[in-house]
Amino acid sequence: PLVLYNGCMLSGTYHFPRGFIWGTATSSHQVEGNNRNNDWTVWEEQPGRILNGDKAGQASGWWSGRWKDDLDRAVETGQNAHRLSIEWSRIQPTPDSWDEDAIEFYRQLLRGMQERKLMPYVTLHHFTSPLWVTEFGGWENPEVVEWFAAYTRKIVTALKEYCSLWVTINEPNVYWYSGYVLGVFPPGKQDIPAAFKVAVNLVKAHSAAYRIIHELQPNAQVGLAHNVQTITADRSWLPFDNWGAKIVSQAFNASFPDALRTGKLNMINHSARIPEAIGTQDYFGINYYTHSHFRFQPLNTKGLFHELQFRKDDLLSENGFIANKPLGFYRAIKWACQYGMPVYISENGVEDSKDTMRPRYLVEHIHQVWRAVNYNWPVKGYFHWSLIDNFEWERGWSQRFGLWGLDINTQARQRRPSVDIYQAICQENGIASEMIQRLVPDSYATIFPQ
Repeated sequence: PLVLYNGCMLSGTYHFPRGFIWGTATSSHQVEGNNRNNDWTVWEEQPGRILNGDKAGQASGWWSGRWKDDLDRAVETGQNAHRLSIEWSRIQPTPDSWDEDAIEFYRQLLRGMQERKLMPYVTLHHFTSPLWVTEFGGWENPEVVEWFAAYTRKIVTALKEYCSLWVTINEPNVYWYSGYVLGVFPPGKQDIPAAFKVAVNLVKAHSAAYRIIHELQPNAQVGLAHNVQTITADRSWLPFDNWGAKIVSQAFNASFPDALRTGKLNMINHSARIPEAIGTQDYFGINYYTHSHFRFQPLNTKGLFHELQFRKDDLLSENGFIANKPLGFYRAIKWACQYGMPVYISENGVEDSKDTMRPRYLVEHIHQVWRAVNYNWPVKGYFHWSLIDNFEWERGWSQRFGLWGLDINTQARQRRPSVDIYQAICQENGIASEMIQRLVPDSYATIFPQ
């Protein structure tokens, strides 16, 4: 930045490259509402599956048209892109039927984005699958690769006029880990061999979708939104902590992108060759929320003999789910850049209903994106999670990630102070000392050290 000494304060602006993409992100089941035909709808009906017994219900009302007002708010506050997902269960409600009205809904949504000059960034699978898929064995069934390929061909054919930036599968590592190791996502299994089988099918489905999209749209950019949680040893002097941190990081962070580079999927003591996966990634999408510390716990058999912890002095979100770790974000970006392709920050945000931690989290993490760009690393855009409060999976409505708050009873939106902060950054295409001093003074010394 241009830095001037003015009394005791430094002033200047960290500018991003011209054409940098600024957006927010959502997903279909979390914002649309009234979805009755996917595995999560059934999951929500089962006692004890969702915190406080919450249900998505109306969610954020997008299926009834509230997306229009929310995207208007995005444009009015300086954003130039939005990431959303398609609900497979709406497009293909049964194995042998396609819902043209549902396809038209998404066509109108993307057309509305085009009219608002918001670049669409479209995800094909964001955790939910049609009920008929689960009834046939879900992602453990190798046939899911063909089913997903057919769905991809149908929806991309319908929407390619409006979108050229695609995510095939959102957070495949979270999907297999949460659904088949922890058991907190459907189908609720704790079965590592099944988790590996699912991971193999996810790699194959991504690869098939990648080739179909490029067949239909040769100039498209296709990739994943990959959850990256940087992990280090809690006790650096203990070999078990160091060894365990490396093993977990490889399995969770590296196994999937490595498979797309080498054609071999390695997860702990399982491996498979998937040669068709090689070269099926045009960019690296990073979903980053926090950094954690691996601690070996020999008595924790249910948790695979370890815990991922935060430090006592970490600034934590209101439910203790996320620690403010911007340097971990920088490390995640640096790690992703080793794959030698453009990078998009496809998700980054924090749960904060009172909007007291989010301002600091937001600016300090975006500052790390600027650091990466300043080193000429190929980061092309940033998508904040989320535009509006939405249903947060097994944690229900207990977590509020939105720049805009949501009253789930009235559907009223509440503008949080972080809207002003993100708007200032988007419109400036940078982080200015004046905006930080005015809007997030607690972060001033961190971002503009003297």
